[in-house]
Amino acid sequence: MEHLIRPVRSDEWRQVRALRLLALRDPAAPIAFLETYENAVAKPDAYWKDRTAGAAGPGGTVRQFIAEGADGGWAGSVTVLVEEPGAGSVLGPGGTVPQAHLVGVYVRSEHRGTGLTEALFEAAVEWARARAPEGAGVERVRLFVHEANGRAEAFYRRFGFVRSGEAVPVPGDPSALEYEMVLA
Repeated sequence: MEHLIRPVRSDEWRQVRALRLLALRDPAAPIAFLETYENAVAKPDAYWKDRTAGAAGPGGTVRQFIAEGADGGWAGSVTVLVEEPGAGSVLGPGGTVPQAHLVGVYVRSEHRGTGLTEALFEAAVEWARARAPEGAGVERVRLFVHEANGRAEAFYRRFGFVRSGEAVPVPGDPSALEYEMVLA
């Protein structure tokens, strides 16, 4: 099945919520996401509306891309956060150059290995490189992967990411590490 890779629209908060909750039910969720299903499901509609609107604006610093099937169903998503030099970050210190940070990577199990994740990443990286700052593009694209998430790290490597040498403790579990990976 063909999928359209596109940014979310601000009125699609219900679909954003549904896909996020599905992702948080995935067996890999405890090492893939910094949120629990219980926490996410308890959030009010206003939270999801704001989150979606913030990721839908073309001029913003956050953009969520989805893979939409011909039937209108969503098969996956990735979110891009643009980080300016010196600004804080989701994990670890911010960068010294404009950079993009890929987060919230999820593809439904039945679509894994089909090229859909690659298509989502290509759209996210292309947008980030063209977008920030002020159209100049980011100089660096990064993400973090849990030390126990070998499946995800293998995909990231195939896409061209390499470990940067930086690692940070997992929030809530300082005995575990998240490895920073950058697009080579």
